[in-house]
Amino acid sequence: MSELRWNPTLGEWVVTATHRQDRTFFPPPDYDPLAPTKPAGFPTEIPAADYEIVVFDNKFPSFRSTPPEPSLPGSELYPVREAAGVCEVVCYTPQIDAELHDLPFKKLEQLVHVWADRYEELSKLSYVDYVYIFENRGKEIGVTLPHPHGQIYAYPFIPPIPAKELEAAKTYQARTGKNLYDDIIQAEMEDGRRIVWQNDVFIAIVPFYARYPYEVHIIAKSNITAISDLSDEGKKSFAEILRVIGRKYNNLWNRSLPYIMLMHQRPSDGAEHSSYRFHVEFYPPYRTPDKLKYLAGSEAGAGVYINDTHAEVTAKTLREVEWE
Repeated sequence: MSELRWNPTLGEWVVTATHRQDRTFFPPPDYDPLAPTKPAGFPTEIPAADYEIVVFDNKFPSFRSTPPEPSLPGSELYPVREAAGVCEVVCYTPQIDAELHDLPFKKLEQLVHVWADRYEELSKLSYVDYVYIFENRGKEIGVTLPHPHGQIYAYPFIPPIPAKELEAAKTYQARTGKNLYDDIIQAEMEDGRRIVWQNDVFIAIVPFYARYPYEVHIIAKSNITAISDLSDEGKKSFAEILRVIGRKYNNLWNRSLPYIMLMHQRPSDGAEHSSYRFHVEFYPPYRTPDKLKYLAGSEAGAGVYINDTHAEVTAKTLREVEWE
């Protein structure tokens, strides 16, 4: 059972999805539910002997295209809505021990095309206002299936963080007549200390306002507001910079670095969002090789992040890490 419950104290929706308590949690080592189904073997989520990239509906979705009625009626104080939307799983490869940045480059480029295709298709749905592409990697993030995969949530509303970014970009443009992201890129190019890597289409930085020590943002240099706006060459450049950042992360401390990777792009609500910019954010949870950055009292309760590093220092560290 899923439903949307309104939080009047923050002015945002909360999703209750009670059936997700029963989702797969660290299956036995000899069973990989995201692997191809072996001939005469126990069926997996993918009923094929092999695959390249697979997208399928999440077995334990927070949103459904035909959602059930809410479990109780809403009120003026506490509105409730059906949890209409889509939750998809994207399996990058049949190899359980692979990682996104180590995929053959053509496969990674193909994955970018798949993401763009899913963004376009899901954006057409009348009940979808925001398509959110993301990957959770590592037990520290809460991943319960080690097979390399990402997810796509198609929300029936614009989530709070992208909504704040959209408003900030519009306000900045109205006040200055300039694009916020153009000015951020110009400032970073002039300063140089927070740049990790760049190509002709994208720039990767540890932002001036980083909340996690090794947080990286990949920002489109031109006025691209969604992944589907990228040309074929742009998609190739995107695959390239994803590979570089992923490899730098793993080479930082010579081990697989957990992270949340997420894509922020224009909503599909039909409104005008030209002041926005397509970008990707990475949140690795470690601040040293053996110390996690916990979201404790200030972060979780007040929404104020406390970063005990300087972006200029961590960017320099990442910039100097080999990736080839």
